[in-house]
Amino acid sequence: MWMQLLSAAGLLPIGSAFPRDWEQTLKGANPAGFWESELRKGIYYATNPDPKTGVYLFPEDTRRHAVKVFIPGLIRTDRAFIDGVIATVRPWRQYARSVHRLYTIERQARHKARAERGADNDIPDATFLPPVLEWWMENFSLISDIVTRRYPFYMVSYESVLEEPDQSVRGVFEWLKYGDVEAAISQVEPSLRTQDEAVDDLAVEEEGLFEPETIGVFDQLYQVVRTQEPLTQAFVDRLNETNERLSERIQTAVKETAQAQLERRRLIQTKLQERRSDSE
Repeated sequence: MWMQLLSAAGLLPIGSAFPRDWEQTLKGANPAGFWESELRKGIYYATNPDPKTGVYLFPEDTRRHAVKVFIPGLIRTDRAFIDGVIATVRPWRQYARSVHRLYTIERQARHKARAERGADNDIPDATFLPPVLEWWMENFSLISDIVTRRYPFYMVSYESVLEEPDQSVRGVFEWLKYGDVEAAISQVEPSLRTQDEAVDDLAVEEEGLFEPETIGVFDQLYQVVRTQEPLTQAFVDRLNETNERLSERIQTAVKETAQAQLERRRLIQTKLQERRSDSE
């Protein structure tokens, strides 16, 4: 969403609004587009210069550009390229539903494509980290990176932009000190919201996986962003304590997910080799 707003305000966007298979796979998740590029992985030695074109981005030439970078990529990004970070945070329950929905869309599209080609769906679906753990890991990593590297940042809740665009979007552009804020506000479309706050079976199931104290910290993290509270040391300490409490669970989930992904890649390679042998 923020890429659309920043582009409308006059910043030059980097990336493509629509991936090649967007119409068939992801349109339902975000009909306004995604504005993604290879730089979503971070602006660092592996992506700059561009490994395909050799073009190098200079920090001084990109001051008025906007680029979408995922949190792991932001952490990799060279500090010289970080002039300001706008971070949008969703409630963890809503994030979990959104991610589950995205995975379902992608899985259904993949199965449909294979069926249309007459191929067997004998390859297991991709395995991902549990969405709530992913939400925690990314937001905790973001705050840790902000506290460590001290770059300019503005954290805003997704709901506040949709529900109070005049206040929340204006606040961001006052902080940026650049761009046409009225043009940006005009681009906010609450109708594009694809998730809501309703408590459903998935939210209840996800919540049951964590202790009440941990759930309280998840909710507090979002509330701090929603109300624009400062990052106090007491709050940061509580985040650190929670991350320590979750560390074993996180390590296990990361290891199991990596192992499942590796086994899936091996199976795909085996299937490809079998097909080559059959065709010879």
